[in-house]
Amino acid sequence: MPPHARTPPLSRAAATNWGDVMQMPDGLPAEIDLTRPSAARVYDYFLGGAHNFEIDRQLAEQIASMTPNLAATMRSGREFLRRAVRALLDAGIDQFLDIGSGIPTVGNVHEVAQAANLKARIVYVDIDPVAVAHSRELLAGNDLTAVLHADLREPERILAEARESGLIDFGRPVGILLAGVVHFVPDADRPWDVLATLRAAAAPGSHLVISHSTFEDQPQEMLDAQRLSARTDTEITLRSRAEISSFFGDWTILEPGVVHMPLWRPDSPSDVDEHPERFGAFGGVARHDQPAG
Repeated sequence: MPPHARTPPLSRAAATNWGDVMQMPDGLPAEIDLTRPSAARVYDYFLGGAHNFEIDRQLAEQIASMTPNLAATMRSGREFLRRAVRALLDAGIDQFLDIGSGIPTVGNVHEVAQAANLKARIVYVDIDPVAVAHSRELLAGNDLTAVLHADLREPERILAEARESGLIDFGRPVGILLAGVVHFVPDADRPWDVLATLRAAAAPGSHLVISHSTFEDQPQEMLDAQRLSARTDTEITLRSRAEISSFFGDWTILEPGVVHMPLWRPDSPSDVDEHPERFGAFGGVARHDQPAG
């Protein structure tokens, strides 16, 4: 799936409420680079959000001109995540660690989880300061959510800060959500080791959700559009179904397996596109079973 990301710029109120971060004169956090597109803001654009800048919209429109179904692809990813969260809720999961969460637009994890369980706890994690600033503003007053500013490539830090939030107890089953984020970690940064660290911290009964962009079954124009991600701070690495499946380690991959996203437990047969591969990503969910003996 291409970069994260729609119209007016960052809410000034969101930025000014962002902790003790140094502010620029217009109220934006000083760390925000307005000269480069942001993956999170491009994703927000495609989902119909309002937390992006002109430079993000320009890149989004360039990508969309090459792949007209891209907005549908973004929505398909979000719909997969919602179905996966509901499946975890049905399995008794009541705490979620959502890494690479982006900007929590309508239908995000806390809305889905807390609609079913008012006591569900969610810790969001993102590397993008804009996503973090907006998330903290949008979630103000929701004491069962927290937002961390961290990089997936620092799993030990994420785990430590999630514990410190008081919302995640790794002694109990937890849902670890990695929707559309692992493809931003190149092989050189050892994503398999990152995933192994996260899995090792989780108690039996925990679940892992992954969606990840792929080159399999993709037309050349889709691959060309994916390469435009190199213009953001987070270039995408396309991987095979087998590589993506390996991120689950020895956890039990739930039916229907690692499949094109619309094929993962659709709400109805009519929700499945005639060509589910056109969305360019696989999705899957695995469970950490208690070792035998």
